[in-house]
This record gives sequence, structure tokens and C-alpha cells, in this order.
Amino acid sequence: MNGIALLPKGKAVQKWLIALVVLGLSVSVLLPLAQLFAKAFYDKTGQFVGLDNFFAYFSTPALAQSLHNTLYISALTTLIAVTLAFLFAYALTRSGIRGKGFYRAVALLPLFAPTMMHGIALTYLFGNQGLITTGFFGLLPFQWDVELYGPVGIILAEVVYVFPQAYLILAVSLAFADYQLYEAADTLGAGHLRKLWTVTIPGVKYGIASACFVSFTLSFTDFGAPKVVGGQFSVLATDVYKQVIGQQNMTMGATVGLLLIIPALVAFVVDRIVERKQHAAVTAKSKGYQIKQNRLRDLFYTLVCLAVSGFLLLLMATVAFASFVKVWPYNLSLGFWHYDFSNVAGEGIAPLWNSMLVAALTAVIGTCVTFLSAYVMEKAKVWRGLRQVGYFLSILPLALPGLVIGLAYIFFFNNPANPLHGLYGTIWILVLANVVHFFAVGFITATTALKKLDPEFEQAAESMGISQAKLFWRVTVPVCLPAIIEMAVYFFINAMVTISAVVFLYAADFKLAAVSIVNMDDAGDIAPAAAMSVIIVVLNIIARAGAEWMSARLRKRAAGAGQKKGQVA
Repeated sequence: MNGIALLPKGKAVQKWLIALVVLGLSVSVLLPLAQLFAKAFYDKTGQFVGLDNFFAYFSTPALAQSLHNTLYISALTTLIAVTLAFLFAYALTRSGIRGKGFYRAVALLPLFAPTMMHGIALTYLFGNQGLITTGFFGLLPFQWDVELYGPVGIILAEVVYVFPQAYLILAVSLAFADYQLYEAADTLGAGHLRKLWTVTIPGVKYGIASACFVSFTLSFTDFGAPKVVGGQFSVLATDVYKQVIGQQNMTMGATVGLLLIIPALVAFVVDRIVERKQHAAVTAKSKGYQIKQNRLRDLFYTLVCLAVSGFLLLLMATVAFASFVKVWPYNLSLGFWHYDFSNVAGEGIAPLWNSMLVAALTAVIGTCVTFLSAYVMEKAKVWRGLRQVGYFLSILPLALPGLVIGLAYIFFFNNPANPLHGLYGTIWILVLANVVHFFAVGFITATTALKKLDPEFEQAAESMGISQAKLFWRVTVPVCLPAIIEMAVYFFINAMVTISAVVFLYAADFKLAAVSIVNMDDAGDIAPAAAMSVIIVVLNIIARAGAEWMSARLRKRAAGAGQKKGQVA
């Protein structure tokens, strides 16, 4: 009788929790987007003008050219980055090369750096006074001017930026394969290229498609790289910045923001459709992929990995070296002059502490909110329709560029009629923007971990009269702790490096490290900008290493508990 009496109460609580999650996502995602959408159809005086803003945009040659430039940059970036990522991932999963752990670590290095850092590194290498442009200051008999400031520089920086994401997707796709297909191909006398096109590519086609969509979206919406090395070559992301910050033309900023979101939204929808069409390539009857000895193949892929890793390390090493050089390229004395930010445009060391505070709050709040939201959506058994709405709103941020989120928050929160207006101009709107920006990946991570939990836990708890709250703290959280740690470090690292989501939202007396890098670059303080970038990379690597250490401790503890349990049995 007690269980029957408690059931309606439990359902009522579930309904309240689902409604709370959907309400929170609606206020932080849906309503700001609606405000942005509406703003694009009004003029500066608040009069409804329909599509006039879009006609004005496309009738302005310079602005319309930006859309063409952005498509051109994104297409080339996707082609180059996905090709390199496929070769790199193939080398680490399907060849017998040595040093795979080292190559994996190097491939992920760009994730720890702000996108502006890639542009700064390219400036020191290929800029007017760059190492390669000047032939290492005349020490080499050749010089190479790639005309960095423009499409070449943006594409190079964007390739570095999107390469790790494309590599991770393709590495997962290539890690699973049924070797029986390759044995059948060998029996039929198929050569290496034939097997590549008839077995390998079809087996990872969904991964390739996903990598293409992710790469295109990231490069299409990125702000940092075009800001540093774009020169006079305008793209949509810098157009939004110029319209909002430079000209205070908010309606045109909203118009460009909508244009910025359309390709990202299309790529997101197509990627979801492609993901649904995927089927299990590996079954219980499958045979694991076997790497045969082939010296020529291993030599080729070793050269590929050395070239890619060498270029990534060269970028990182160049920025680190430049941050210690007194006056580039005239006085190459080394010291810590540029780590004193008191006399540069970045306004001292305070932005770094501000970023660390915002990143820490984003990690804690974002992890808690995301995991609890995923738990409610996964475990609640009522209001299926509303839960589907919650799932959609939880994944939607994947399709939203950071600039769009920041712009939408201006229109929504900077409105005196909004009860949440008090958040605007505070640290909390920065935290909220970061949590929303990176919410989807954390949500997917949490739901994946929760789906692995055995339902028998809940059945046993229910039969023993144990509350859901106690089950959550005693079982769910400990079992999902590795995923929770991964979510926390993901939020922290991305909050440290992001610029697009917060560039419109920070207060004048509360700047962030990524914003200070942009300001220093604008003022010509390139070396201090490099120094700030190096500090951010070091902090993020420390955070990543800390997460790995904690995860290793948890795995060791779990293994020890399993052995002890086996001995007792």
C-alpha cells in the first residue's frame, strides 16, 4: 500500500523536474534565439521592416562578399582538415607505426589553445617579420612569403583549429571494423586501393560525413582566427563583431547573426539524420581488425604523422619562444618581460584570474546542471512529449555559434522589462553563456553514461524501499564519476579558450583572458598576447592532466574492489 500511495507523489515530482528543466532551457536557449530572430526584422527605431535588413545586407557588395568568403574558407578548411585527419586517424588505428601515444597527445594540443593563438603562431612564422618569411632572419638561403593576412592565413588557422575534432570523430569510426570483410577482399584479389574504396571508406562514411559537418560548422562560425590573420578579408563572424562593436548597428548584427546560424543549423540537422542512419558495423560475430606487417605502409604513415605533429608542435613552440623574446625580431634576448601585463592593452593579469574564476564556475555549475538535467530526462517515465522537447533543447546548442548566443543574450537580457535583466553585465551572464554554449556535449556525455547503468539497480532500490535520492548519491553518481570528471574538465577548458560566446557580454571592468588577447593583438602587443595564450594552454594542460589522474585513480580503485570481491567469493 505504501508503494502505491507513494507512486502518484513520485510522478508529480518527476513532472515538476521535467517542467523545470524544459523551462530553464527555454529561458536560456529558446527565448534569446526568438528575440534575436525578431530583431532582424526591425529597424533601429523599432519599426517592423520585414526583410529590408536582409535586402540591405545583400545589396551592400562588401557585406555580401563576406558570405561568399565564409563559404569559401569553410569549404577549403573542411577539405584539408578532414583529409589530414583521416590519414592521421588511419595511421594510428590501422598501421603499425611507433609512438602512437605521442602522436595522439600532439593531435589534441590545439584544443587547449584559444583560436587566436593559432593566428598569432602563424604571424610569427609567416608574417612580415616571420621566421619562415625572413628565412630565419637571413640565416637560410631561401625565404617564403605565403601572403598570410587574408584567406591563406585564415584557412591555415582554421585547419589547425578543427583538425582535433575531425581526428577524434574519424579515430572512433576507424577503430571499429570487421576484419572478415578485408579477408574476403583479399580472397577476391583486391589491392590496397580497391579495399580502401570498397571496404574502408563505406565502413566509415558516416564518420567522414560527421567530421565534414563539424569541421564546416566550426570554421564557418569561428571568430578568433579571422580576427588575428584575416586582414581585410571579411567573413561573417567578423562582420557581426564590426556591426555590433564598431558601428553599434544591432539590427544588422542580428541579420548577420541569422545568416551565420543557417548553415550551422543545416549541418546540425543533416548530421543528426546521418547519425540515425548508422548501424552496427561490429557484431558479436565480427572479427577484430588485425594489423599486418608492412614497412612501406608504416613508413608512409610515419611521415604523415611526423609532418602533421611537427607542424602543430612548431606552432606551439613558436608562440612559446616568441613570448620570451624581448623585441621580435631585432633583440632575441630571452626573459619574462612579456609576462608582466601591467603596461599593455590587456589591462594586467586580472583578466587571467577572471577567466579562471569564470571557467571554474562554469565547470561546477555546468556539470551539476547538465548531469541533473540528463538524469531527469533519462530516468523520468512521464510526459514523454515534453521530455522530447527537453532533448531537442538540450542538443540545440550544438548548432548555435558562440557569437549567436552572445548576440541573442544582448537582446534578451539587456532589456529592462526582462525580470532577469539584473544578470546583464555581471559574471553570471558569462557563466550562463558558457554553460549553454557547451551544454550539448556535456548532456550527450551524461546520457551516454546513464544509459550504461543496469536497470536492476533501480528495481532493487524500489523493492527495498530506498529513495531515488539515496540511489542517486550512493550508486548513480559514483558509477558515473568518470563521465562527470570528463564533463567538468570539458567545461573548464572550453570556458578558458572561448571568445565568441563572451565577446559581447563582458563588463568593462571584468575582462577575460581571451578578450585581452584580442585587445592586445589589436593594439600591436603581439608578444604579451602570445604570453597570455601560453599561460592558458599550460593551465588547460594541467586541468586535463588532473582529470586523467583522477580517472586513473577511480579505475584503479574499481579494479581493486573487483579483485577483493573475487577473492571473497
